[in-house]
Formats: sequence, C-alpha cells, structure tokens
Amino acid sequence: MKSLILFLQIILQEMGDLCGTSTALDLKKIKSRVEDEGLSFLTITLPNFGKDFEKSLDQGYVSDDLFQGFSRTGGLPRILSGFLRLVFDRDTGKLLDAPSIDAIRAVRQITLMFSKILVDCSPERVDSAIAKYIECEQIVRESDASIEPDRFDDFLRIGRLLWSGLFSEVDESIYYQNLIPQHGPGSTADRLLGNQKWNQIEWPTRLETSFPSWVYLSTNEVNFLDLNPLNYLEPRNERPVRVVTVPKTLKTPRIIAIEPTAMQYAQQAVRRAIEEAIRKDDISRWLIRYSDQTPNQRMAERGSRDGKLATLDLSEASDRVSNQHVRGLLRNFPHLSDAVDSSRSRKADVPGYYGKSSQTIRLAKFASMGSALCFPFEAIVFATVIFLGIERVLNRPITKKDIKSFEGQVRVYGDDIIVPVDYVSSVVRELEAFGFRVNSGKSFWSGKFRESCGKEYYDGEDVSITRIRRMLPTRRTDVLELISTASLRNQLYQAGLWRSAAYLDNLLEELIPWPVVKDTSPGLGRYTYLDISKETHTKWDRNLHKPLVKAMVITGISPVCKLDGYGALLKCLTLLETRPIPPKEAAFLDTGLPPGDEEHLERSGRPRAVTLKPRLVPPY
Repeated sequence: MKSLILFLQIILQEMGDLCGTSTALDLKKIKSRVEDEGLSFLTITLPNFGKDFEKSLDQGYVSDDLFQGFSRTGGLPRILSGFLRLVFDRDTGKLLDAPSIDAIRAVRQITLMFSKILVDCSPERVDSAIAKYIECEQIVRESDASIEPDRFDDFLRIGRLLWSGLFSEVDESIYYQNLIPQHGPGSTADRLLGNQKWNQIEWPTRLETSFPSWVYLSTNEVNFLDLNPLNYLEPRNERPVRVVTVPKTLKTPRIIAIEPTAMQYAQQAVRRAIEEAIRKDDISRWLIRYSDQTPNQRMAERGSRDGKLATLDLSEASDRVSNQHVRGLLRNFPHLSDAVDSSRSRKADVPGYYGKSSQTIRLAKFASMGSALCFPFEAIVFATVIFLGIERVLNRPITKKDIKSFEGQVRVYGDDIIVPVDYVSSVVRELEAFGFRVNSGKSFWSGKFRESCGKEYYDGEDVSITRIRRMLPTRRTDVLELISTASLRNQLYQAGLWRSAAYLDNLLEELIPWPVVKDTSPGLGRYTYLDISKETHTKWDRNLHKPLVKAMVITGISPVCKLDGYGALLKCLTLLETRPIPPKEAAFLDTGLPPGDEEHLERSGRPRAVTLKPRLVPPY
C-alpha cells in the first residue's frame, strides 16, 4: 500500500507540473482517505470519481448527482480542483470552451490508474457477483417472453439481410465435414489438461449429428475402432459448464464458464469456420471482424472530433444474449444451427453464495465467457439489433444497399459498439427491448469524449491512460509483479511520463538487472527512444557481432504431458492443417511435427509457474 501511495505522489507531482497546478492538498486528502477506507479508495472510490468526470465531459457540465462522497467548492469537487478548473468553470461547473487536454488526461490518469489492479475481491463481493449471474438467467427468460412477435420477426428479417452469405458458407463447410476442431491451452470442466485432451473418453450424443466421433476423434475409420471405448453421454448425463470467478477488479470479479473438453473442441471448429467466412464476407468483414481493434479505436477518435459517431458499452453483455436470439438467426441454416446447438452447453454448475449450496441450473443464455462461440455470436446479435434500431429511424424496410452505406459508421467488437449519433436513441431503445443493458457510465455521444476498445479520445486528442495491473514488487521472487511493473514503466515512458518512469526504474534496479533496451529485446529492460551507447553493453558477441546486456528473461516451461498413439497422430495432423507453413519451413513437413514446437508431444498446457532468469541477450 505504501509503495502505491509513493507512486501516486510522483504521478500527482508530474501531472501538476505539466498543468501548472499544485497537488499538495490533493495528496494530503488522498492519504487521509486511504487511511480511513484502505485500498478500496484507490481501486473503487477514486475510479468512480473518474467515471463521473467522463460523464461530465459528455454532458458538458458537472451535475449535482455526480461526484457523490466528495465535498465541493462552488460547482466543482475540492479534490483535484486545480485540474478541474482547467476543464470546467469553477462556479457554474460548465465545460469550458477550450478545456485543457493535459488536465483531462491528468484527471483520468490519477483517478483511473488503479481501477483494474488484480486484487482478490472480498467473499461478499464474490457472492454478490454469483447472485447476479443467477439473477441474469431469470432476466433472460423474462426478456424472451416479453419480446413482441412483430419485433422479433423484424430482427430475423434483418438477420437474413446481414448474415445469409456468412451463414451459408459456414453451413456448407459443416455439411461437407470440412471443419477443423482444436484444443486450447486452458482448463476444461472435466479437468483434462494439455495433451490429455487428445485422448477424450467422453462424447455427448448430441454432437454425433454434426461432429461424428469417428470423423473428428480419429484420423480414419480403421484407427477409430482401435481407440479406447468412448463414453457416450445422453443429454441428461452431460457434464455442465463449471462457473468460476477470476480476479478483475477489487469491486467485482469476472465470471467465466469452463466448458467440457468435447464441447470446447467442437466450438473451436465452428469458431474457426466463422472467422474464415467473416474475412471473405462483404458485410461481416467491416461490421464484426474481431481480429483487430484498431478500426474501433480510429472510429472513436473520429467521433470525438466531429461528434457524428457514438460509442456504446453494454453491461453483462455475453450473459444477456439469449439462446433464442441465436436459434432464430440460424433457423434457415440447418447444418450450422445443429452444430451450434449441439456444441452449446445447456447446464451450468454454479458455486454457492450467501451460505447457499452449489447448484446446477439450466441455461437460457446462449453462452457465458469461456465458450469459443460466445464472442462471435454476441457481435452478430448486437449488430442485428443495431440495424433494427437504424431501420426504425429510416421508417422503412432497410435494404442491403442501406446496410453497406453504413460501412465506416457502424462497428461491433464484442460489447464495444459504434453507431452514428443520429440513430443512438433508437438503437439504445431496441437493445433494451431485447434485454440488453446499455452502460450509461461508459457510453458517450453528447460531448466530445469517446471510448472504445481500450482507447479514449477528447476532441480528436488521445487521452488514454496507463493502468497499474498488479501491486508493485517488493522482492525478487514477486515474478508476476516484476513483469507487470516493467511493462508499466515502459508504458509510462512511451506516454511521456518520464519522471514516473524514472521512479519505477529506481525500484526495479534494486531487485533485478535493469538495462537499457529497445522494445524488440527478449529481455526485460527500460525502453528508450535514444541510441543505445556502447557503455551500456555488458559484452560483445564476437560470433554474431552483436552487443549483449544482462537482463531477466521470462521463462515458462509447459508441464510434462506425454502423448503417443492415435491421439498423437490426430494432434499432429490437426496442427499442421491449422497452421500456415511458410515455404522456408516446408522441410519440417516430413517430420510430421509443427515447426517450432518439436516437443509438443512431450510437454503441453500452460506453464504452472513463470520465472525470471538472468541471461545475456541483445538489447535490440
């Protein structure tokens, strides 16, 4: 805690000097409140101040209902008043005609930089999050029942306009059994790890129609007969997803659902087919393609400058997408519909909360975070509702030509949505009619502030901040904290906060070797825009004619998890199909092993621990 306050003091001083204002009283007030409220003041209360600041920018004035819990002088809060007076009128609270961009960035940096630090929530907050997960299920059911038939018919009609080409291509791939399933490195509900997943022993009977086990669990019909007997699970005996919480912020944890191995295997196959089809589809590739966040960020910057584009954010986005939404959109594509439905888990094993015992519930939502199909289908559903809202404003049936005219004006990346300001009210109304909740605290369209996909802008100027993700390290064994702080230091340097970066330099130098490097170096070190002088080199490599420096290198070895037999053959063939092979690596094809990972049959899965090792490495 003390190290965070010291770091905050440096940030305050640097930002104060940049804006020409004193921060002595601000620091005194923050220290006092931290003593009374603890870490939650930095991670919850101060970020709430930052959110109210953003809302004030959006609406153009500081209203009485904002900045609750902070005393005021005139129309502005007392804390950080030196910065706020450079943005708002001190008496009326109205936004100045030419607010200071540096002051806007300073208030956001000071108030929001601790908001996403990875610290475990209290048991009460974890229980509250689980209770909301259960409550959300009931809300989804009620929403399904309350949607007017005519509105849902319009939703399906627009869905056909948007996605017929995309769904047709994926439907054809499924019909001809051209899907390529794969396993990820993460956990599964049946607790299979690494290479164990390639020797599956459970297979839901629902998967057999779209994913015949003899096709997708073996390399040919003959060796399928030699496999260990599969345990085919009837729907009533299927393994449910395992709902768990993971750290997100001190205010609330993130809830994810860990899928069974067989379901995740099939979901990955459909996801890959959808992604390939999105790249080729005339509409999907600009509307929902999620391989790159920068289009959203560029549109947010443009919207902050000309005021024509709004940025919307949804609360509990994935948990509010109903299975009925997805089933309706897929009803004319039987093979895709069956593949999606059969690979969707229908039940969830939810931990107990508020003293209740754990329970297994039937899911009304399409999927929680953790499903490979959650992200693409939530974007598909949201985009369909958006164009339903646009159609309401046009007051006539929308056409495909109309849809294409919105390229560069509408985009969906998960729950980050961008739409023209002229259609915001109608879009928000339709989203809420389908059971979604627009997060008013993170949605902007009135003023000149915009936020999307981790970037924030005001009037075309980048006011994004650098966030602290972990507590600062105190000893050399704090590996994750050291890695995080090294990244934080370099982000501060690149953001121009050099005094704050120098403070972290001093902290890190006491714990690990901390050389000057470029951002292409394999070792941890301080980035610089300057030329690296010879004096900073530890050694000269006479063979490679390169300088070397002593630095800590991140190492993480996958656990031993040997795989042989037909499971090994299936993995090799699958990985070779999913990985594009450059011509210079074609020689590796004769080995049957993926290039660059020759030990993948010996070791597999995420490393159980990450370590730092001192090494001599090139500084660039």
